[in-house]
Amino acid sequence: MYPFILFIHSWFRWLILLMSIIVIIRSFIGWRQNLKYKKSDNILSVVLVSLYDVQLLLGLLLYFVLSPITSAALMDFGNAMHNPELRFWGVEHVFVMILAIVVAHLGRSFAKKTQETKVKFRVQGVYFLLAFVLVISRIPWHDSVRLFRGITH
Repeated sequence: MYPFILFIHSWFRWLILLMSIIVIIRSFIGWRQNLKYKKSDNILSVVLVSLYDVQLLLGLLLYFVLSPITSAALMDFGNAMHNPELRFWGVEHVFVMILAIVVAHLGRSFAKKTQETKVKFRVQGVYFLLAFVLVISRIPWHDSVRLFRGITH
């Protein structure tokens, strides 16, 4: 079960990154060009936040139930803080990713409540961009095995 959920969690990130880029670009174009906020814009933001939520559920399942890495970190948190890998997976990754999801939800909520379309696009774009930056800051870019799980050894 662990390898399967880890594989899904690893590859799901690419879908989130792609959708984030699409929604962020669309939001900034809509803001700068004063476009009408369409039903499709709303759907894109709902899909993005929903993808974040699914990824969070997968991540929490890994964190609390399946991952031997986080199990080791949680067993001895004091020592885990002195081990860069355990600290990254046990604290930094999960904390920043949850923060990114909260930011995305706030952006969606604030944009939804705003009536003026230019402001709606701006709020959505800024919050989703901030969430995106948080996410990319905690992806292990240096580790191709983790980036392309199942393809590289």
